[in-house]
Amino acid sequence: MCWLTSPWTTFTGLEALERISAISEEQGVRASILSARGTQCVDPGGPGHLRTTQNPRAPRPPPDRRLLVAPPAARNEAEAEADARDPAEPSPVAAMNQRQAAARLRVVLGHLGQTSARTGVAYSTSRAVSPNSFHPPQFQYTQHNAVLSLEQRKFYEENGFLVIKSLVSDADIQRFRDQFERICRGEVKPEQMMIMRDVSIAKSEYIPSERMISKIQDFQEDKELFRYCTLPEILKYVECFTGPNIMAMHTMLINKPPDSGKKTSRHPLHQDLHYFPFRPSNKIVCAWTAMEHIDRNNGCLCVLPGTHKGSLKPHDYPQWEGGVNLMFYGIQDYNEKTPRMHLVMEKGDTVFFHPLLIHGSGWNRTQGYRKAISCHFASADCHYIDVKGTSQDVTERDIVGIGNKLYGIPKDTSLKEVSRYRARLVKGRRINL
Repeated sequence: MCWLTSPWTTFTGLEALERISAISEEQGVRASILSARGTQCVDPGGPGHLRTTQNPRAPRPPPDRRLLVAPPAARNEAEAEADARDPAEPSPVAAMNQRQAAARLRVVLGHLGQTSARTGVAYSTSRAVSPNSFHPPQFQYTQHNAVLSLEQRKFYEENGFLVIKSLVSDADIQRFRDQFERICRGEVKPEQMMIMRDVSIAKSEYIPSERMISKIQDFQEDKELFRYCTLPEILKYVECFTGPNIMAMHTMLINKPPDSGKKTSRHPLHQDLHYFPFRPSNKIVCAWTAMEHIDRNNGCLCVLPGTHKGSLKPHDYPQWEGGVNLMFYGIQDYNEKTPRMHLVMEKGDTVFFHPLLIHGSGWNRTQGYRKAISCHFASADCHYIDVKGTSQDVTERDIVGIGNKLYGIPKDTSLKEVSRYRARLVKGRRINL
């Protein structure tokens, strides 16, 4: 007998092989192939990779009895008959059933996007598997679809970030770089874009050029740069965290300059949710793409894995001797003994991370400019909140203050009004945001 399970349903017998292709179309399931003697399965997310569907840390809800193909009585009789037979000498009927199962398995894997049935191998263990012993892993931070492998989902769930190598092409990155340089030279002036410089650069020295601009924000009106937020390869992964209706909420291109010696090019450890007046946090994700090789020398991202499971912490400006850039808030209370990880990335590599993940970046010790482009995405069914009277008051005060100075927006404008203005639908339909 062959067992076939998905993360959400349980089947038994050859009839399951006929049913699963139809059900998988409806539910978008990722199927796993289990033998009647074991619980090992094939992860469709990666050819040839054997995974186990058990998650020892996950709660174990009872299976949906309505989805069981064979009643318990029939299953017990079949198991008793199998136990009485010499396992080394399968019956002719069993041998035929195994051949039929293998043929149907190839069809099933075709429906599920597996490249070849040869990549999936099920091994037997000492006793049969009861459907009561299988429980799908419980995912809180990722959506169920066929893009992420089980291993990738578990990694993001546990750590709060996931790096996808070589996701954005060199050609696209060059186009973004060229447009950034045109903006720096003043040849292109998109509306409502915020152009920032490092605090170490004196106003008297400021001349619009790549060397003077450390960051541009809110480029939703620039068609060339905003293409980043609509790249299919980006949105394919964003949907794994937000669901199918996706809003681009905040955009940036960072041009971290060589540090002047005051270490002002570093960014203190922070949580991005501090900047946003919308929730829930679990349906928000940042896509951050390296535009060149990035390591600790030129100020790579530093993350504290697993901190996305906590709450939003109070932020304020750090008391740094050399000064701190505008809106470079830092967490005031966190465990300094928490392990850190520095993300070394190549051009085109993209990290997706949760808005509660504590992260920052070091100062740029090189003579070059370290570039990255990013966008924060949210599910269109997120909702706005009022941040007045919360730790996000300082964010509202600074953002509205800058908007009033640069664009004349009223001083009583709320942060959610600013977010609503710059939000753009990039996939699906607009609901709340």
